[in-house]
Amino acid sequence: MSGHSKFANIKHKKEKNDAAKGKIFTIIGREIAIAVKEGGPDPNNNSKLRDVIAKAKANNMPNDTIDRGIKKAAGDLGSVNYERVTYEGYGPGGIAIIVEALTDNKNRTAANVRSAFTKGSGNIGTQGCVSYMFDQKGQIIIDREECDLDADTLMMTALDAGAEDFSEEEDSFEILTDPEDFSAVRQKLEEEGIVMASADITMIPQNYVALTDEALLRQLNRTLDLLDDDDDVQAVYTNLDE
Repeated sequence: MSGHSKFANIKHKKEKNDAAKGKIFTIIGREIAIAVKEGGPDPNNNSKLRDVIAKAKANNMPNDTIDRGIKKAAGDLGSVNYERVTYEGYGPGGIAIIVEALTDNKNRTAANVRSAFTKGSGNIGTQGCVSYMFDQKGQIIIDREECDLDADTLMMTALDAGAEDFSEEEDSFEILTDPEDFSAVRQKLEEEGIVMASADITMIPQNYVALTDEALLRQLNRTLDLLDDDDDVQAVYTNLDE
C-alpha cells in the first residue's frame, strides 16, 4: 500500500463531506439507529455505538444532535427498519466497485445503484464478484501534524492495543486491525489522547488498478458522484489507483 497517501484521500473526502453536511449527518444518523437497534442505547455497553459516536464527533456533528439520534432510535426500536445491503460490480476499465447502503426500501436503492452504474458505463454483478479482491479491515488514519508521538511510540501503542499492522506515509500514519479488534484499538488510542483523522471499518484493495484513459475516468467519476449523492449509500470502495 506504499505510495498511496491515505490522509490525502481522507482530506479530499472530508472536504467533500464538509460541503454536504446534510449527507454525512444522514449517513451517521442511520448508523446510530442501526447500532442502537443491534446493541442498545448505552455506549458503555455497545462498542459499535461508541465507534459511531466517535465518527460523528470527527465529522463535527453537535453533541445534542447525537444525543437526539440515540434517544430517537431507542424510542423507536420497533420502527427502525433500515437494512444493510451491499452491491458489487465493475466500472469502466474493469475497476472493481463495492457499494454499502442502509435502506428502508431495497427496491428503490437497487434501482438507484443500478442506474448509477449504467450511467457510468459500468455494470452490477453478483454478490462476491469483486469483494474477493478486497480485505475487510479496521483502518485508522492519523495526521502527522496532529500527533505528538514519534512513529515508534505510536506503533507500539497501536500494536499493544491489538492492531495488526502499522505504516507510515509522508503526511500520516495508518493503523490496520482485524474488524473484531477495531473498536478496542480505536478506544485505546482515544484514551491515549491520540487524534484520529479517520477511523472506520473499510474494504482495502489487495491490488490497485490504474485508469489512464480520461474518457473512462470521467465515466467512472460519474458513477461515483451519483452514488455519493444517494442518501441510502453509506460507503463506496474501489480498487482505483488514485
